[in-house]
Amino acid sequence: MPSRRTYDSERCVHFLTFSCYRRRKLLRHAQPAKIVVGQLARRLADRDGLCLGFVIMPDHVHAMVWFPESGRLAEFMDVWKAESSKTIGRYLAEYAGGYRNAFDERTVWQPRYYDFNVLTAAKAEEKLDYMHANPVRAGLVTRPSEYRWSSARWYESGRPVGIPIGWPDGFD
Repeated sequence: MPSRRTYDSERCVHFLTFSCYRRRKLLRHAQPAKIVVGQLARRLADRDGLCLGFVIMPDHVHAMVWFPESGRLAEFMDVWKAESSKTIGRYLAEYAGGYRNAFDERTVWQPRYYDFNVLTAAKAEEKLDYMHANPVRAGLVTRPSEYRWSSARWYESGRPVGIPIGWPDGFD
């Protein structure tokens, strides 16, 4: 199977999607979702990156990120997925009885991720609307801002969402 190319030679916004291994609903509980958000915040801070938005669904993650330097995405994704996988694996081994013996921390995530380069503010808003509507389409809430693991609350009312939300200067 040919590998999918990721284009990270320009400083553009990246719309990211990645899934739990075998689409398991490992993120349906608060602690694993909190781990993913916390690792996103740490990894972006380490690289002076920005988060434009995110949603943590029970079996997959969407995020829009930007870095002040090109060529940062692959390493960022490797570290974000690896660190969140280790932490989620430890949590599940300790607190989720059935996973204690069967869980392999290397299999929290599917190996790949999907990256879409967002070049305009209009496309970024379209992607934000799409990702924020995910919990509504899945029947988890009736309005995007009701979903705890999403940046929709920040966009609707400025309420904190566990990670700073921002846009790159001059992004139009």
